[in-house]
Amino acid sequence: MLWRMADTATDLLGKRLALHVCCGPCFIEPYEALVKQAVEVVAVYFNPNIRPAEEYERRRDTMLAYARDLEVSAVELPYDPAAWLETAGRHARDQRERCRACYRLRLAEVARWASGNGFDAMTTTLTVSPYQDAEAIAEEGAAAAAAVGIEFVRRDFTDRYTEATRRSRELGMYRQNYCGCVMSDLEAREQRAARKAARARARG
Repeated sequence: MLWRMADTATDLLGKRLALHVCCGPCFIEPYEALVKQAVEVVAVYFNPNIRPAEEYERRRDTMLAYARDLEVSAVELPYDPAAWLETAGRHARDQRERCRACYRLRLAEVARWASGNGFDAMTTTLTVSPYQDAEAIAEEGAAAAAAVGIEFVRRDFTDRYTEATRRSRELGMYRQNYCGCVMSDLEAREQRAARKAARARARG
């Protein structure tokens, strides 16, 4: 069963929160919900899964531009695709295990940064997307936070996906069409081709 937690003020009241951000469009809605509760929210961009480097930079720059518009503090942790290949990349043929290893790597690094910089808690924007495994994200995030003595704030933002999509389009944000890694790009291309072929067959 997927966890879902209503937006309440009690679990974040007075806390400093590190918000792992995967991209600009997914940043919009979680930040708006969380900033009403935490005493401070800092956006942390750490996504070594994204390839190629030009794609990584485009997503980063989109997120940072939005953060500047909101006057939100944002931090970029070092881009290290080799670390991603060493951990998640070894599961190239198993999407479920690859994604879980990817969550583990990213959330653990953000947790270490948050703990080392005096934050009380962390969470992530990853659950905005209905294409992500929210349960695996919750498990990996909780483990990462516990390992360094901070709290992982469980939030399933999937119900905000439609609004995040609408608002990001209105803002003219760059919107990617694959999760980030090389394998997800290939899988997305295959899925789009299959949908296109199905539509062609339906038209006769």
